[in-house]
Amino acid sequence: MAAAEAIAGEYDYIIVGAGSAGCLLANRLSADAGNRVLILEAGGRDNWIWFHIPVGYLFAIGNPRSDWCFKTEPEEGLNGRSLGYPRGKVIGGSSAINAMIYMRGQAADYDHWRQLGLVGWGWDDVLPYFKRHENHFLGESDAHATGGELRIEAPRVHWDLLDAFRRAAEQADIKSVVDFNTGDNEGCCAFHVNQKRGRRWSSATAFLKPALRRANLRLETGCLVEGVVFDGRRAVGVRWRQNGQARTARCRGEVVLAAGSIGSAQIMLLSGVGPARHLNEHGIAVVADRPGVGANLQDHLQLRLIYKVDGIATLNERYHAPFGLALMLAEYALFRRGPLTMAPSQLGLFTRSGPDQERANLQFHIQPLSVDRFGEPLHKFPAFTASVANLQPTSRGYVRLRSRVPSDAPVIKPNYLSTDEDRRIAVSAIRLTRRIVAQPALAAFHPQEYLPGADARDDDEQALVKAAGDIGTTIFHPVGTAKMGLPSDPLMVVDDHLRVAGVDRLRVIDASVMPTITSGNTNAPTMMIAEKGAALIRADAKGWAA
Repeated sequence: MAAAEAIAGEYDYIIVGAGSAGCLLANRLSADAGNRVLILEAGGRDNWIWFHIPVGYLFAIGNPRSDWCFKTEPEEGLNGRSLGYPRGKVIGGSSAINAMIYMRGQAADYDHWRQLGLVGWGWDDVLPYFKRHENHFLGESDAHATGGELRIEAPRVHWDLLDAFRRAAEQADIKSVVDFNTGDNEGCCAFHVNQKRGRRWSSATAFLKPALRRANLRLETGCLVEGVVFDGRRAVGVRWRQNGQARTARCRGEVVLAAGSIGSAQIMLLSGVGPARHLNEHGIAVVADRPGVGANLQDHLQLRLIYKVDGIATLNERYHAPFGLALMLAEYALFRRGPLTMAPSQLGLFTRSGPDQERANLQFHIQPLSVDRFGEPLHKFPAFTASVANLQPTSRGYVRLRSRVPSDAPVIKPNYLSTDEDRRIAVSAIRLTRRIVAQPALAAFHPQEYLPGADARDDDEQALVKAAGDIGTTIFHPVGTAKMGLPSDPLMVVDDHLRVAGVDRLRVIDASVMPTITSGNTNAPTMMIAEKGAALIRADAKGWAA
């Protein structure tokens, strides 16, 4: 085999993955002109219009140009179905194809991390890192900041249907609120979105592109990383394949994996960091036996209830109308408003599945549209979707190698609905959705349940469990496969400074380090982890230099 071509010189930091976390890390670590930083991205540049027009997620998800197009293994809890598992394949990562929803989760999520013994990860500790990169339309407050790179705005499209659903929620005793991001997100509110004047504001747009003007930051795209290079147990570089050529780069400082909960786990396993038995099965030399690598996979399973309506506008019929798309394009081009600015969901709702819950454990995404699955055409009949997810699932899955070939997609097994608790909450979620939709505020539009349908009766728990398995799908929030924890935790992968245990100069800084999933969309928490991770790297570097 030909020797790998080396990039000249050594780097202080090599970042693997230019996604939500990696772009922010590249910005912060290259801010010191004395640091030489290399960032590697397997995807390409975001030079496609649908990366920037918000509704482009309809075209990006499921498209191999922009999405890894992973699939899960068949899921017993989903009645044997295998799900598409979108992950962004472009600079900006999943922030270039996601729902653009800015959601921190709940203060209790982070206080729980602190209670697990993770120093510096409580709500009061992490709030300053959320605010550090914010430019929030609500202005300066105890909760929000302005002046940062990440723009957060209100939606730029209005649907009467969503107003009616919000009134129905109030009639079902779910209060309206102004902001989900103050630490307690219980209530109903319009989602705040990562957009700027009607354009998607991805991590690449916010953090990476401005930093690429710096001479000390180098971006390489189309790089399929094959592994971390170790000298003994110390990470000293990265090897990858680019345009058919094997390449390497040396690192005198730290290698940082920011490839996400699927990618970072796969790269560690390919590098010999993971469960020794699994590595031996694939003939990979063990550098560090870490059973937690790829374990502890958590995700939010959304149950997508769809209701046909009449007498009120939805995106379905507007899109399929004569000249419908042309008219929407004109509205967008002239005013940067209208359906093309839409996040997949505009209205959110957080509530409890029952009186036994101490805090909100359900999240609704209300959408004035319906599809069989994202990436497929909108239905031709007017309808809305009320997706509901269990925010604190107890089911745990895993990511494993399918083979030692880096281009082979890994085994992804979320194990949805594998616990009695998750099945019980799924049943409660369907019943609650029906109770909201049955309120007077929606009665004039004659909502008719299309999915799961009348055969799944409220008084038949077994039928509701099956219905949850039939309509459940990922809401694209995989976390936890490189769990942050204490040395006493057998599944711990990184410490509270995000350093991989058992090796030197290797960190993981992305959603995979979450010990438990946050109560809401995971993109904002991932950027917070990157912000805090960059600060930890800088602080530790000063300690090494002292």
